[in-house]
Amino acid sequence: PAGHAVDVQMSPSAATAPTLAPVLKKILIANRGEIAVRVIRAAREMGIPTVAVYSELDRDALHVRLADEAYALGGQTAAESYINTEVMLDVIKRSGADSVHPGYGFFSENADFARAIAELGVEFIGPPPTAMDEMSDKVSSRLAAIRGGAPVVPGTTEFAQGPDEIKAFGNEFGWPVCIKAAFGGGGRGMKVVQSEAEVDDAMASAQREAKAFFGRDEVYVERYLTWPRHVEIQLVGDKQGNCVWISSRDCSAQRRHQKLIEEAPAPDLPDGVEQAMGEAAVKAAKAVGYYGAGTVEFIFQDGEFFFLEMNTRLQVEHPVSEMITDIDLVEWQIRVAAGEELPMTQAEVDASRRGHSIEVRINAEDVAGGKFLPSPGPITKLLAPDGFGVRFDSGYHSGDEISQYYDNLVGKLIVWGRDRDVAIARTIRALDELVVEGVATTIPADLAILKHPDFAAVTHSTKWVEEVLDLDGVGGKSDSAAPDSDDADADAEPKVKRSTTVEVNGKRFDVNMWVPETPAVAVAAGAAPKKAKRGGSGGSGGGSAIASGSVEAPMQGTIVKVLVEVGQSVEVGAGIVVLEAMKMENQINAEKAGTVKEIKVSTGETVGGGDILAVIE
Repeated sequence: PAGHAVDVQMSPSAATAPTLAPVLKKILIANRGEIAVRVIRAAREMGIPTVAVYSELDRDALHVRLADEAYALGGQTAAESYINTEVMLDVIKRSGADSVHPGYGFFSENADFARAIAELGVEFIGPPPTAMDEMSDKVSSRLAAIRGGAPVVPGTTEFAQGPDEIKAFGNEFGWPVCIKAAFGGGGRGMKVVQSEAEVDDAMASAQREAKAFFGRDEVYVERYLTWPRHVEIQLVGDKQGNCVWISSRDCSAQRRHQKLIEEAPAPDLPDGVEQAMGEAAVKAAKAVGYYGAGTVEFIFQDGEFFFLEMNTRLQVEHPVSEMITDIDLVEWQIRVAAGEELPMTQAEVDASRRGHSIEVRINAEDVAGGKFLPSPGPITKLLAPDGFGVRFDSGYHSGDEISQYYDNLVGKLIVWGRDRDVAIARTIRALDELVVEGVATTIPADLAILKHPDFAAVTHSTKWVEEVLDLDGVGGKSDSAAPDSDDADADAEPKVKRSTTVEVNGKRFDVNMWVPETPAVAVAAGAAPKKAKRGGSGGSGGGSAIASGSVEAPMQGTIVKVLVEVGQSVEVGAGIVVLEAMKMENQINAEKAGTVKEIKVSTGETVGGGDILAVIE
C-alpha cells in the first residue's frame, strides 16, 4: 500500500463545524448594522474575506471596521445608499466580490437585484429570483401556500388598486382589516384599519413606509384576526431539492406589528400543531423551488393556524433557532449558495433541538406610556451582558450613533435555558446587566413583558402589548450624554501616533498619522456643530408645549405629511403632522384645543427633537 488515509466519522453537530468553503472567495454584504456584523463574523470563521459598504453616516460604523475591505456608497438615506441599485452594482464590480449577502431588509427580497448581480456572474446568497418573485410578493405567496396545503386567512390575491377595493373587502369580510406591503416584512408598511373612514389615509401611509424601506409600494388587504399568536417556521433548502424545517418560533410580543420578543420553540401549542406547521412550510417552499434560508409565518388562534406570509431571507430572530439546535444559519446560507447539500437531514435536525431560547430586540425607542417613540442619537455607553447561555448581537459600540435614517435596532439579546422558565429568568438577569446610555431603549418594556404573568402563561397575543401591558411610569431617555471637548492648544501638545481611516476613490483604507495628543477642537476632529433648535427644550411624547401652544417634534425625523391648515380649529388629540423617523411614521397630535396660528414646517423637511412644528392659540 502507498500513502496514508484517514477515515473520520462525524456526528451531525460536528458536520456543521466551520471549514473553508471552496467556491465563494469574497462576500460583499449589501447591508449595515447588526446583520452585516453577523455575516462578517460567520464568513471570517469560514476563512472567507468580506467587503462592507457604507453611507456617509456609516463611515465609521462597526461593520465597516470589521470587514476586510469597505467601499463608500455616498448619500445618507437608504434610498441614496443601501438601496441605490446603480451605486451598489458598481461597488460589487469594483470590489471583485464573487458573492453578495443581502442580510434582511434593503435588497434581501428584491428579485430584480438578484437577477442584476447574476448577470455580473456574482452569486446571490439567498433564494432563486423566481422563488422570490412568488414568495416575496405576499399575494402570490398565498397561492403557493394553498398549493402546499396550508390554510390561509381570507384576503385579496391581487394588489390593491385603490382605497375603494379595500373598503369593499372590509364591508364584505368585516372590520378590522389589515393593509400590508406586498414586498415587505417586519411590520413595515402594515396598517390595521378599523372602519371605512380610515382607509384612504392608512393606505397612503402603508405605501409610503413600504416605498421607504423596501423600494416598492404595492399593498394588499386581508382579514385581521382579533387575538392571534404569531408563530413561524424557520427552514433551509439546498439547490439539490432538499429542504428541512429547523424550529418553530413564537413572535407574539409585538408593538406596531413589529416584534419585541421572540422565542423558540413556540410554547404551549397543541400536540401535532408544530409538526403540521413545519410540514406545511416545507411543502410551500418546495412548491416554488426554494433554496437558502427562509421563514414561513403563521397566525394561530383557537387551535387553528393560517398561513400569513413567507420571508425569503434571514429573519432578525434567527438566533433563537440557532441556540436550540447548534446550527449556524448564516454558514448554511453560504454553503447552500456555494452549491453544497444540506449537512443534516430532517431527522437529524429534529434530534438536535434542546432547551428553550428567547431573543429580545433592543430598539432605540422611548416606551413611556406605551408610545414607543423613536429615540435617535449617540450611544454614550454600551455594555453587553455575559454569562452562561447569553449572546449579544449588535452593530454598535459605545460612541456610535443611532441615525434617524435607518432601523432603530441597537442590538439583540439572545438567551438559552434548559427550559422556558430558566430562559425567562436568565433573560431578565441579562437585561438587568445590559447598559445602554445616551438614547432611550425598549428595555423597560422588555422587562415588563418578561415579568408579566400573561407572558408566563402564554395567554398574550400580537395585540397584547398595546391593549393590555401597562407601561405608564416606565421608560424615558437616559440623562447620560457625551461631554463637550475642551479647547486645547494643538501647538503645545506633544505629537502621538494615531490610527485613522482615509478614503481613496471610494475605497476605505486604514492609515497611521502623527497628531497632537489632544484634538484642538471638536469640529477640527470631524464633529459636526450642534444644530440650534427652532424653539423650546425638547418635546415629550405628545409633541406640544401646553403652556405656549407650540407643537414640538418629539424626535429627529422627516415631515411626510401636514394634516392641518392655518386658521383650522383643532381639538385635543387631533393630528397635526406625520413625522417619519427610523422608517416608522408617527402622527404628532395636538395636546391643546384651539386654532392653528402658524405651520412652521413643510412636507419633506427634516426636523430635530424639540423643533416647533406648529403653533396653536
